[in-house]
Amino acid sequence: MLPEGLASDPRLLPNRGDIAAEHLRGVVRAKTYVVGVRKQVRAGAASLRKSHEASAEQVNQGLFGEIFTQYDEQEGWAWGQLEADNYVGWLRAGELEPPGDPTHRVSALRTFIYERPDMKSGPMLAVSMNARLALGGPEGNFLRVLGSGWVFARHVSLLRAFETDFVAVAERFVGSPYLWGGRESAGIDCSGLVQVSLQATGVSALRDSDMQERTLGEDLISMADHSNLQRGDLVFWRGHVGIMFDAKNLLHASARDMKVEIEPLADAVARIRPIAGEVRSVRRL
Repeated sequence: MLPEGLASDPRLLPNRGDIAAEHLRGVVRAKTYVVGVRKQVRAGAASLRKSHEASAEQVNQGLFGEIFTQYDEQEGWAWGQLEADNYVGWLRAGELEPPGDPTHRVSALRTFIYERPDMKSGPMLAVSMNARLALGGPEGNFLRVLGSGWVFARHVSLLRAFETDFVAVAERFVGSPYLWGGRESAGIDCSGLVQVSLQATGVSALRDSDMQERTLGEDLISMADHSNLQRGDLVFWRGHVGIMFDAKNLLHASARDMKVEIEPLADAVARIRPIAGEVRSVRRL
């Protein structure tokens, strides 16, 4: 259950006023209530946008195989809610298809779905960590992707074969470019890095940093010099979050250098202070 405030947050509530999800009848006011249609993302990463136009702000991404409940469609855009983190927005309708029955998730940072079980064959689609695949039998080093294509077997894991160290997962993204609203190795933002790294360990996390600050872990009273922090602590500023790589260094998707990097926490605190103020909180998982 979401904490007070987030339950009615428009980012997480499928209600536009003119239309709302049927399960919200009696909870919110809307002209029409609609039973959603469950679909899945068929693109490697589909941009979830604030409105139904390509130039609208990307607020999130749906990864291949993730479920999207659609409540409306306008001008080739589907409005609905991602199941992974409850985020509401618009996806291109052509990037959705009927849901499958996934058996595996991508455990590599990034991989390809190939035309044939051969590394020299043409890649059909790039998919990133945590993408969900329905896989069949093996041929050589590959597994069949039901529906179309093949994936390298050692780049996938069973759905519930989770990683054990989310910091180690996040470290694999070092060097990945920063992208507002991104959740994949081709582009990721600060809260996306926290979310996908935890997701790889079987821990669900909401999408934005303010949501994560309210729902993840326990509040830690940090000493003035932050000398009591440890690996895995989440450090929050207004609009930003980072992961303690160890007692002194911060791992985060930096909008200054536009990439995922590790830097001394003291340097990050001094640099961020004029932009977003002091560290607002530290959460320990």
